[in-house]
Amino acid sequence: MSLRFVLDPDLTSELRERIVALWVDVTNAGGAVGFVPPVTADDVHTIADPTFAGIADGPDRLLLGYAGDRLVAVLIFCDNRFALKTHWCVLKRVMVHPDTQGAGYGAALMREAARLGREMGREALHVTVRDGQGLDRFYRSLGYREIGRLPGALRLGPGDDRDEILMWLDLASTD
Repeated sequence: MSLRFVLDPDLTSELRERIVALWVDVTNAGGAVGFVPPVTADDVHTIADPTFAGIADGPDRLLLGYAGDRLVAVLIFCDNRFALKTHWCVLKRVMVHPDTQGAGYGAALMREAARLGREMGREALHVTVRDGQGLDRFYRSLGYREIGRLPGALRLGPGDDRDEILMWLDLASTD
């Protein structure tokens, strides 16, 4: 089944709760989206609520992916909020529901993000990746390249520091 994408949906309270539920499921399955499992909806709301404000009030933009009527993918285009960086943006909270892993939804979501990025007039997309999960290989397969690392920048727990990998997609050089 292919995904149906929606950019800039009406961010109703129901949709916010669906996004938070997805965020909880992704995190508790080991996904690297800002938390370490286990988390609850209340935990996620600490980051989700300010994130939703940046979307509702601008300048950030929300991309959703649906399999049928089910929300299975989320991605946020985050504006850099700095005039010298308007030609690129950061992708945050890139999530695909864990029970749909392997269906190609993550790659489809990222291809749609690249298409929309070009449409928005962006020249590049940036995403950060938690080391140790193989996500850098996934992004490389989509044309992203590693542009740097912040050694031990993410402390998941005592004695478990991970690099934050900086990935970059030059939209001018990809289709």
